[in-house]
Amino acid sequence: MEHSIFSWGITTFLLGTFGIGVWASKQIKGDSVNFLVAGRGLTLPLAAATLMAQSVDSNATLGNTDLSAEFGFWAGAALPIGLSLCLFLTGTFLAKPMNRMGLLTIPDFYRVKYGRMVELLAACIMSLSFSFLLAGNLVAGGFMFQTFLGMSYVGGITLLAALVLAYTVSGGLFAVAYTDAIQVVIALVGSIGLLFYLLTNFGLEIAPGTGPLALEQLTSVGAGAAINWASILALGLGNMVAIDFMARIFAAESPETAQNACYSASAGTLIVGIPFSIIALSANSILDQAGVVAEGPILFAILQNVVPPVLGLLVLAAILSASLSTADGAILGTSSVLAHNVFNIRHSTAHASAHAGGGDQLLKVTRLLAVVITLLGIFLGLRVPQTGVLLLLGFDLGFAGLVVPLLGGLFWSRATRQGALACIVLGSVTRLIFFALMPTMFGVDNTLLYIPNDLFTVDFDGFPTLISPLVGLIAFAVVSNMTYKPLVGEREQAKVREKVKAL
Repeated sequence: MEHSIFSWGITTFLLGTFGIGVWASKQIKGDSVNFLVAGRGLTLPLAAATLMAQSVDSNATLGNTDLSAEFGFWAGAALPIGLSLCLFLTGTFLAKPMNRMGLLTIPDFYRVKYGRMVELLAACIMSLSFSFLLAGNLVAGGFMFQTFLGMSYVGGITLLAALVLAYTVSGGLFAVAYTDAIQVVIALVGSIGLLFYLLTNFGLEIAPGTGPLALEQLTSVGAGAAINWASILALGLGNMVAIDFMARIFAAESPETAQNACYSASAGTLIVGIPFSIIALSANSILDQAGVVAEGPILFAILQNVVPPVLGLLVLAAILSASLSTADGAILGTSSVLAHNVFNIRHSTAHASAHAGGGDQLLKVTRLLAVVITLLGIFLGLRVPQTGVLLLLGFDLGFAGLVVPLLGGLFWSRATRQGALACIVLGSVTRLIFFALMPTMFGVDNTLLYIPNDLFTVDFDGFPTLISPLVGLIAFAVVSNMTYKPLVGEREQAKVREKVKAL
């Protein structure tokens, strides 16, 4: 009976999501601006909902619960806290100026500020990192379908990818925003409902040294402080250059709407994420009381064996929503960056082509590349069936090489193209070298690319995330100061304003 409820409920949810996405396709009207940034017209509720949905992914739910249950509150809570921090900082410093620039994609900023070469390099790194991000969320969905629908892992991951691809290609960011709004409501109700049920029926049992007040988790390396801070900073700063994140900022109807949406989404991310961290502290005790041994994600065991089926279905829908909302943004964002920034198809050219009867070329190519990106995500998800390594590596790469040129380009007048290139290359290469030499990443075995060595052990885990951006920052500051020319800098500022108009 319970299995039937889960099967029918998940199926209904998926069909409903697909229907909403296809319905949203009516608003595209053959225009790539409508497709990529929702016509720059998202109201505050929609903008806030889609920003929140971008942050709350499978790692912030399943990964959060597993980490908190095994290592303590801060190991899991670091994920929603980092994402919430990113939204708050973006709202405070970036949302208004970035929305005001009228960009289509985040690599556009690098072209406007630093030139075509930096744009191309940034776009390639972002596309690579988001391929990992897409794969990680497909993996989470594949395991869910395997557990609750009785499908094979291969079948589950393929079905989920096909569904997300279909409504994303149809409706673009309009489809993403409308489906995200529904998914956010489900996530809020599901997480709070689950917390309330478990607290009232089982209570809260916190083992010594694992709770929110066990601050040694943030101060002692032996208690995981390096990994926890690395998680907070990788998400808190690395998400600033996330393709899908900034696309939502650009899509807000005004700079003020973009800012307020960030603040609302920041609070919402904590409201959804923290309950999973709290639940996890008593998860093992709850399962012991129920006589259940967890096989796979601990949250799945609770939903299958402890809570009422209707509540379990609601939480499952919330977890699935988290995967869908991040996967659709990753597909749309990566394909748009490849078409617009790598293949250099501009909206002005696309618009002119459409009026000439050839259709919007940027729209066509973006949709085609979405298929390619989805196939790549499926391949990576089958090759590395883990969420943690794939998801966090994606954010780490952005944090290592791209955040400093973004912030420096906005707030430091001496930033130069040479400095940006030095930062991107050295920061990213340093992070990839560390990744290849580390046996673990954020406590998860590195099964993607590990070169056995005696230099780095699991005790060094977390530090590569902190060191790599510092390398990039030093390179950026030194090279920019060496290459800055005042008169040239003033002329470049004037060019920036002209370039924005041509996007």
